[in-house]
Amino acid sequence: MQATAYTYDPETRSGQVLLDDGTPVPFDAPAFDKGGLRLLRPGQRVRIEVEGEGEAEGESKGGNEARRITLITLQTF
Repeated sequence: MQATAYTYDPETRSGQVLLDDGTPVPFDAPAFDKGGLRLLRPGQRVRIEVEGEGEAEGESKGGNEARRITLITLQTF
């Protein structure tokens, strides 16, 4: 799934991404570390993997609280 980096705190290595429908979804340090990144800038396109409710792309906004990003890395074309 693709998203756009929205916020990032280098001290905690956590932040939020925006899904293409504008929904913010938080990520934590383990998801950031798994992707092998050193830095993330707001506006960068990223690839994420999620688990939990609403995993499939295109599902309604309901259940985003239960989504958990398990990997975040840069989107490559």
